[in-house]
Amino acid sequence: MDFNSTLTLNNGIKIPRVQIGTWLVNNDKVKKTIQQAISVGYSAFDTASDYGNEAGVGRGIWNSDI
Repeated sequence: MDFNSTLTLNNGIKIPRVQIGTWLVNNDKVKKTIQQAISVGYSAFDTASDYGNEAGVGRGIWNSDI
């Protein structure tokens, strides 16, 4: 999988083509999910306040090697 591939939005901003979704991953488990995703090369995470797992996503990023 090419984690460096990007898409260019209409406003010229580039975003990673490959992202990992966090919908339906509860706040208690998402930290480990994010850490594992980072360890294999993911750098973009699809998340939203409606998912209710922002704290876990943040902890996963904060406690990673990046």
